Amino acid sequence: MSKKPSKSLAQELDRYIRPFRHDGAGKFHLQDYKTNEKGDLDKETAQEILDANKKRLIAFQEKLYAQDRWSVLIVFQAMDAAGKDSAIKAIFEGINPQGCEVTAFKAPSSKELDHDFLWRHVVALPERGRIGIFNRSHYEECLVTRVHPEILAKEKLPSRLITKNIWRERFEDISAFERYLCRNGTVVLKFFLNVSKEEQRERFLDRLEQPAKQWKFSMDDIKERALWPRYQAVYQDIVRHTATPHAPWYVVPADHKWFARVVIGSVIVAELEKLDLRFPRADKASLAEFENVRKALEAEEKGAKKRAKAKK
Repeated sequence: MSKKPSKSLAQELDRYIRPFRHDGAGKFHLQDYKTNEKGDLDKETAQEILDANKKRLIAFQEKLYAQDRWSVLIVFQAMDAAGKDSAIKAIFEGINPQGCEVTAFKAPSSKELDHDFLWRHVVALPERGRIGIFNRSHYEECLVTRVHPEILAKEKLPSRLITKNIWRERFEDISAFERYLCRNGTVVLKFFLNVSKEEQRERFLDRLEQPAKQWKFSMDDIKERALWPRYQAVYQDIVRHTATPHAPWYVVPADHKWFARVVIGSVIVAELEKLDLRFPRADKASLAEFENVRKALEAEEKGAKKRAKAKK
């Protein structure tokens, strides 16, 4: 009796990936994606999956770094208190910091404003063999800037370029940028942590009540919360116009942080598996040289032991 073929990692984790993936095929409505989804999991099982994904990620990252061919760009976008920071901490715990870097994009500096809107993101891209994490990203330039037109006015664009088509043009530029990255060996993974307004309120209250978390709270968070419908509409527009087969969006249910981490971690390790990462193999000439070195080291060890014995 023949054995059934074993499932690949991507197949095993597909149930936590496919329902939340949008690659531009078909219509997209943000309201169709539940924020409180938790699949068939409980917290205990979710933690087991998270731990397993951590081990897989550590192994993949080591091969990614050694192979030095691919790079991975991970984009996180979300409303305040959706859990971006804690997700990054939980999922990437134990990763070699030499091969992974997190960049948090704040308000642009005067120098950054003297460049095109993608410039500061380009200079922060991960090198081959490395994972780069954007905590907020180039998408802020058609999100916050769109919700707050006064920010666009500070970007020093020639006035005749600021037309009603500017957001469509930025979507086109971003999609072309991400296609270029993919064609040059950068895997682009984009996550929108989809939290409900009610859950955000609870997390804000939690921050206010716990002294250790109060530093995270800002009155600006409340100002932005008042613009919730506008932000949701813009996020929907962003996903609709920039989700592609080579750089899809993952709309991650974020009301339950533990489930969000399962989804994010599963996507990352499943995509890394597809790269068929391997440690580089030495050529025959190097292997012969290694053998000579091994013999010399072993002879050195024997000599050291012999001298130590003679001294006794």
